[in-house]
Amino acid sequence: MSNDRSVGWCAPGRVNLIGEHTDYNDGFALPFAIEQVCTANVSTLPEPALLVTSAQRDDEVRLGLADLVPGSGGWASYATGAPWVLRQMGVEVPGLRIHIDSRVPTGAGLSSSAALVCSVSAALDDLLGLGLSAGQLLSLSRRVENHFVGAPTGGMDQLATLNCTEDHALFCDMRTVVGEQVPLRLDADGLSVLVVNTRAQHRHATGQYRARREACERAAGLLGVSALRDVGVDDLDAALSALPDETLRGCVKHVITENERVLRTTELLRAGRLRDIGPQLSASHASLRDNYRVSISELDVAVEAMLAVGALGARMTGGGFGGSIIALLDNSLVPVATQAVTAAFAHRDFTAPAVFSAIPSRGAHRVGH
Repeated sequence: MSNDRSVGWCAPGRVNLIGEHTDYNDGFALPFAIEQVCTANVSTLPEPALLVTSAQRDDEVRLGLADLVPGSGGWASYATGAPWVLRQMGVEVPGLRIHIDSRVPTGAGLSSSAALVCSVSAALDDLLGLGLSAGQLLSLSRRVENHFVGAPTGGMDQLATLNCTEDHALFCDMRTVVGEQVPLRLDADGLSVLVVNTRAQHRHATGQYRARREACERAAGLLGVSALRDVGVDDLDAALSALPDETLRGCVKHVITENERVLRTTELLRAGRLRDIGPQLSASHASLRDNYRVSISELDVAVEAMLAVGALGARMTGGGFGGSIIALLDNSLVPVATQAVTAAFAHRDFTAPAVFSAIPSRGAHRVGH
């Protein structure tokens, strides 16, 4: 075990540039890390217990290590999950003090949960001297969300949070769970990715997310494939005609066309044609709205406001039913776009949105390094 008895690690939130609801279908996605991070400071305690505190909360959670079971810890379950998974792996986990300080907006579709899980997981790997590989750390963080917290996420968020680099997006192949750095140099093209956090919390998100995932699994079974990723865009019409209801057809149409949009966007970025990806973003939103049916009025209004002022493309980002949209636009349009979406929300009596520019940033790293 390391002699270092107290460590701090940061892990960022992420923007998913394109590739929504594809990760749990073994598909493709193209996220990038943002500069807003969650910091986890972890130190040992003399007794076999976990003490979890947060700079964003007044209360604390205290649990005996022996009392850890999936779902325990309430709001702190995203922090207590990593010790549980490590114990399941046979690691001797001492008593721990875990302090969280997150600047990633919660409920905004920007992976605040993955940032928390990955910061704690990386800090524990460091503190306990485990020497986990990148793949093992990814597996640990995914098990926390899927098996301890019980969130049916597909793994793209954790892959991005751990592995993104500055001025790049991460092309994620979620079948092999491998990421490839793709240039995303916004400044060189005079462009911004503007995030509009609608502040509409994820209404019914957990149940609806699970329902979409189950629909995709059912459709794959009916089509005789292991995952929807195996259905090519040329086979789309035949696949749709083989499905018995509109919900399944909508899910399949979105996933198959979204994978194609990710591949096309990635090709354009590799070719240095950042300005040309806008139509892919807007088509993604239309599919999420009309086929996958995970958008809400606030998201649609924000996208429409961005396009009306001249954005090259705009789409919801994250699981849907609330959260954020992103828009690709010239730097000069940022002030007028911000004003336009704020006015559009006020006109409809929506909660005022929070707007900021997303900067492609690095993944998880030790504090001070």
